[in-house]
Amino acid sequence: MPTPAPAPSPRPASARLPRRPSRPVWLSPTVFRTEALAGLVVGLALIPEAISFSVIAGVDPEVGLFAACTMAMVIAFVGGRPAMISAATGAVALVVAPVARQYGLGHLVATVILAGVFQIALGALGVAKLMRFVPRSVMVGFVNALGILLFTAQIPNLRDVPWPVYPLVAGGLALMLLFPRVTRAVPAPLVSIVALTVLTVAAGIAVPTVGDKGTLPSSLPVPGLPDVPFTTHTLTVIAPYAFAMALVGIMESMMTAKLVDDLTDTPSDKTREAVGQGIANIVTGVSGGMGGCGMIGQTMINVKNGARTRLSTFLAGFFLLILCLALGPVVSRIPMAALVAVMVLVSVGTFDWHSIKPATLRRMPVGETAVMVVTVIVVVSTGNLSIGVVVGSLTAMVVFARRVAHLTEVTSVTDPDGTQVVHTVTGQLFFASSNDLVTRFDYAGDPDKVVIDLTGTHVWDASSVAALDAIETKYAQRGKTVEIIGLNGPSARLHGRLSGELTASH
Repeated sequence: MPTPAPAPSPRPASARLPRRPSRPVWLSPTVFRTEALAGLVVGLALIPEAISFSVIAGVDPEVGLFAACTMAMVIAFVGGRPAMISAATGAVALVVAPVARQYGLGHLVATVILAGVFQIALGALGVAKLMRFVPRSVMVGFVNALGILLFTAQIPNLRDVPWPVYPLVAGGLALMLLFPRVTRAVPAPLVSIVALTVLTVAAGIAVPTVGDKGTLPSSLPVPGLPDVPFTTHTLTVIAPYAFAMALVGIMESMMTAKLVDDLTDTPSDKTREAVGQGIANIVTGVSGGMGGCGMIGQTMINVKNGARTRLSTFLAGFFLLILCLALGPVVSRIPMAALVAVMVLVSVGTFDWHSIKPATLRRMPVGETAVMVVTVIVVVSTGNLSIGVVVGSLTAMVVFARRVAHLTEVTSVTDPDGTQVVHTVTGQLFFASSNDLVTRFDYAGDPDKVVIDLTGTHVWDASSVAALDAIETKYAQRGKTVEIIGLNGPSARLHGRLSGELTASH
């Protein structure tokens, strides 16, 4: 009889049962509590900021508040940087203010929607990837300027105010510094805001409150298209402002995302963030908001309070909406001193104090320090973070070009019989270094045969090819021959394509 085949071994339970999807990290009770409390603190901190930016843009406070709500809730789903807060910002308000002032709210909303379209297009084209060219010295200057701006933005709330404001601010700062020693289960800024509000209301202390900044909205906005004529004239009016807003929004958002990357040691999807900013601005515009971008101050509050997921971003916008609609009378009584104390502490924590220590400054190259200082000066003087980043990056490029230009060296060895000389070039050949290269040879004194060895360099641009052509021409004018050797593949192809073609023939 044939031997029966052995029965198949039973499949392990893990192979028979479908694998249970992993639970989102924010469903953990501890993480959920941290995210929710951080979102609540940010929601409270957004109120005076959104109202202030509405004033800058020349629109009603509810326009800025609704922008903050929708931006935060939408970007929580479509953005590329978890725990980052997007809302109405001062930079965007400054860009769109002329539109609102000259043409009205309808054109402003249309500008925001078009800016969102531009941001989606720019994100799809990979503009966000250009952020890798922002050097560290610019980032340090950006962070330090941000800390200064956050602090100086609180000064108007401390001028010409009743004297109790000052002890309230001091008390709020003391409470936020001391409370974490007791427990970190509840964010100290939230405790400070609640404690100062209860104190001022119970004691009847008359100090400026959130309600003094403007009336909070009492109903949801009605989505719809902007009330503008859909004509070519309208497009030509809003397009320049929309494009400027798109660029400013992407730049601030990318800088904020990079800052959070460094603080949390986690990566972010910059392209998704740029496209997400566009989607959020379109939704915000359709909802009648003034648009926005990544908000660095509130993001710092969120991250410093332990938030790491998208939940805190969504809840910041959601809590702000609830606070405005359902708890408007209560929120209106929060003393501005409490929010000033929160922002002062954030500004101090944001500033990179290590970067200005004497020991750090002594070790740091002068060029790096100069780039940082230029970035800080431009940002603080203009009040625009984006302009500072651009100027700082350009300054860093100039410093780098000057530094690299002096690293090109030429060493020469003449044959014993004096019939040939070999010039060995090391370093990088580009527009800044190649101009000096022409002056490094003894055209009259060299032998009749000249070899230029470029094994230790790379030819980067047309300026370098033109310089090599000029060297050959100067030797040829004296009846001498030049042989160029050692070009690597890309350099040889560039040289072969451009050599002899960069000057007009006579």
